Amino acid sequence: MKNKMPQYDFTDRTAIITGAASGIGREIAQQLAIADANIVVADIVSARNKVVENINNGGGNAIGVEVDVSDHLSVENMVATGEKHFERIDIFIHCAGIGIEKPFLETSLEEWNRAINIDLTGTFLCGRAVAHAMTKNNWGRIINLASTAGVRGGYNRAAYGAAKGGVISLSKVMALELAPYGITVNALAPGAIETEMVSKMHTPETRKIYTDAIPAARYGSPSETAAAALFLASEQASYINGHILAVDGGFLAAGLMKKNEK
Repeated sequence: MKNKMPQYDFTDRTAIITGAASGIGREIAQQLAIADANIVVADIVSARNKVVENINNGGGNAIGVEVDVSDHLSVENMVATGEKHFERIDIFIHCAGIGIEKPFLETSLEEWNRAINIDLTGTFLCGRAVAHAMTKNNWGRIINLASTAGVRGGYNRAAYGAAKGGVISLSKVMALELAPYGITVNALAPGAIETEMVSKMHTPETRKIYTDAIPAARYGSPSETAAAALFLASEQASYINGHILAVDGGFLAAGLMKKNEK
């Protein structure tokens, strides 16, 4: 008989997911709930309540928390609320963020600061707060959402790319310093994923450029990204730490050679 990989079981684990009202964060929250994790649906928008309702109606166990990830008091309240309700925090998946497409020479200081404050400083504030909670139990999984834009330079990605590059570096430092507490820290680097934010940002021209550059010749889905997140959050990923996992259809692996037409 062939050995079968056991399905992920997150029974008695509590997960906080930021940016969980939509897109990748929502899919991760729903998939973790199916695997029996307790879920804290954290987002700045009220649509988080609908995600909570859907999870609970499906037999899951979720609460919603309003959070501004760029505000340290709001972040600390998010973690405290999760701990008070579920008694512990085991998994943190940080999906909250903003996207900005602006040429370098046209990027304002205000736009730069907003991207850094939300995408990078938000990752620092959230990671620090949840890590303090996880050290109490000497176990934890932290997964930050970076981006292929933080690995490879791209047009109109000055602020966004810099912020996500910082997320990658920060995740590696966190992995080193939190390892003695039984906490692993990894990051996902999604490429072109079909989300609400991408549908607003990507013009038909942008979509064609991306699709031509992706060996898989298509955009990815939130569920494909969620699958990678659940693996990194699982017991099976206990020896993976400080890794940046691209979920990009081969985008980062591709060189500059044009692929042969069929």
